[in-house]
Amino acid sequence: MTASAPGPVEAQFRASVTRFAGPARAVATTVVGVFGVVAAPGGVLPFGLLAVTLAAGAADVFAGRRTSFALCVLRAGAVGACQPWITSVPGEASLWAVNVLTITAITWQWEHPPRLTVPALVVLLAVGTAAGGGDWLPVALRVVVESVLARLAFVLLVRSTARTDAARAEQAALEQTAALDRDRRRREREYLALLHDTASATFLAVASGAAADPGAVAGYAARDLAILTGSPREEDTPVDLEAGLRATLAGRVLPVEAAWEPVPLIPASAALALIRAAEEALRNAERHSGAGSVSVRWGAAPGGVVVTIADDGRGFDPAAVSPARRGVRGSVVERMRAAGGTAEVASAPGAGTVVTLRWSRA
Repeated sequence: MTASAPGPVEAQFRASVTRFAGPARAVATTVVGVFGVVAAPGGVLPFGLLAVTLAAGAADVFAGRRTSFALCVLRAGAVGACQPWITSVPGEASLWAVNVLTITAITWQWEHPPRLTVPALVVLLAVGTAAGGGDWLPVALRVVVESVLARLAFVLLVRSTARTDAARAEQAALEQTAALDRDRRRREREYLALLHDTASATFLAVASGAAADPGAVAGYAARDLAILTGSPREEDTPVDLEAGLRATLAGRVLPVEAAWEPVPLIPASAALALIRAAEEALRNAERHSGAGSVSVRWGAAPGGVVVTIADDGRGFDPAAVSPARRGVRGSVVERMRAAGGTAEVASAPGAGTVVTLRWSRA
């Protein structure tokens, strides 16, 4: 069974800790090395160990994890093996070696798995104990305890970030469910508006006696069914756009100021495109504009209709919108183009947004 990939919070935490561990180890071991040279008896050896420390520190900052790990082992092993010649008190453990090993053992827990760090620490503790004498037995115990605590703290933090990722994923799923539910209700409103303008018109014609021919009634019914189910037909029944727009404006998050003029009947496919494009423009205003209200106006235009949705919110730069974001491009512009109309989005930072939808008979 393969482990699942870490979530964004966990991945960011792991990356941050990994970036921090190397430089922190480099700085700490360099400071310890400088003080170790000052405290050590005279000779060339302490300066040689300081050179190894600096080289390993550079690898901690600039080299890959494998190179850094190998030089960490070399640095801690060399200082530990040379204790008899660098300790300030003959016969006692060198503080230089103890501190370097402690810093290395703790920071390793943030970067490498136990299968790599445990064997390396066993070897380094054996070297330090052999060179440092009996004084190294409590040191070894302390290093083991500190390593276990550092690893435990790291695991707990990783689990905490994993729980945060799980909570975020659950919240995103809930928001998606809510969005789908809102979209379902919106489509129901559109459907009811179309039902009013298609099937109800046919029923009225039959009830009033205007359509007495059974064949004609069957044709009307088939045409209405095609419109309501979205089936392609050569004919496209004219419907009243106003009913669908009114249904779309009901129950909005932002207060809506509506103004309109009488508009001609237009094909049902064009009415659906206008209604859904207007719905998307309203939804974008609610989510992103920061405006206190939005105005919607519609009226007749040469050969068709025009619908305008405007807000006085923060605005945006349309040219800077990522191609991956399909809200305006897919749900507004392309939808209107597919129905034989046009959509224009005029906006600028701090200047609000105006979406103009137009449809006219060719």
